[in-house]
Amino acid sequence: MSSDSRSLQSSAVIDEAVQTLRNGGLVAIPTETVYGLAADAKNPEAIKKIFTAKGRPSNHPLIVHLAAPDKFDQAQVDWLPILTPWVRDLSEQALKLIEAFWPGPLTLVFKKDKSVLSELTGGQDTVAIRAPSHPIAQELLRKFKGGVVAPSANRFGKVSPTSATDVRNEFEGMLDLMVLDGGDCEVGIESTIIDLSSGDKAVLLRPGAITPSEIFAKTGVKVYQPGELDDGQLGNDLPKVSGSLKAHYAPTTPLRLYQPGRVLDALSEFPDIKSRVAVAVWDSESSLVLEDRPSTDVEEVIVSSDPTTFASRLYRSLRDLDQQGWDLILFPEPPTGEEWDGVRDRLQRACFGSGPSSSSHDSN
Repeated sequence: MSSDSRSLQSSAVIDEAVQTLRNGGLVAIPTETVYGLAADAKNPEAIKKIFTAKGRPSNHPLIVHLAAPDKFDQAQVDWLPILTPWVRDLSEQALKLIEAFWPGPLTLVFKKDKSVLSELTGGQDTVAIRAPSHPIAQELLRKFKGGVVAPSANRFGKVSPTSATDVRNEFEGMLDLMVLDGGDCEVGIESTIIDLSSGDKAVLLRPGAITPSEIFAKTGVKVYQPGELDDGQLGNDLPKVSGSLKAHYAPTTPLRLYQPGRVLDALSEFPDIKSRVAVAVWDSESSLVLEDRPSTDVEEVIVSSDPTTFASRLYRSLRDLDQQGWDLILFPEPPTGEEWDGVRDRLQRACFGSGPSSSSHDSN
């Protein structure tokens, strides 16, 4: 995102977007993670429009986006008045995480206040909240003076949008959809989600750019993996959250991961249908030696071996490759290490959901 992205959208345009939200309409907004399809979080009819536009199951919860409080001169920003309309109780842990990482790509799950609409929580007694750091999103939220729900601005299960053009391509039919252009998304994958609703333990529900070790280093809060807690403690009571379905973020072209040095194996696994294959290779590795495979038209696509850069370009690459008519897209398996967990999670779900299916959209 360029530093002048704020000037991309005049305040008059943002005022119009605020009015659209107040009138129960939808607005596509830039955030630092991906573009979101925003609606007034207090308006059940507006929330239903999101599910309809995305083709998203209505039991799938949404994330509430809030403006950060104005700093002025305070050393310590007071989040309490902003959160109390949404959240039943705010622990010391929660405040530490908020002070360290908001606004930013961290979503926290709380026990919800009774006034929070069940339309946005998927009928659960928890609510997921974050404060996006993108200046346009913040300006919109400050002027709106309320919360907006904003799942990724794409058809359900498909690749998330990281530019205004992606959003327009995704919703060609919705000619009246207002799209705020905030440039390309900086982070490029959805926020990290931490569950704080079960009491004293913070649990990772979706990996993202902010990792458990970074959280521990900055706040002293230990984040548990769902599998680390014995069933007696939590059972299957972890809340459902966005992006936790097995198939998600998926291109229409079949996508597979290959292990280091095993490109040819991956190619030979799909001999029947594959004639044109796009193979993503790490920029740190020398060019692949692809043996003479007369039947295969293989093109190399260089991807960054830096996890932050890789994440910021992942959906862009998948979208572009999806539109180029390949028969198969091969990506390298990300290295181990939690800084890669977010992109590994997205890639695995994308593989699982990829390929033409009865639900895939004709426009793709």
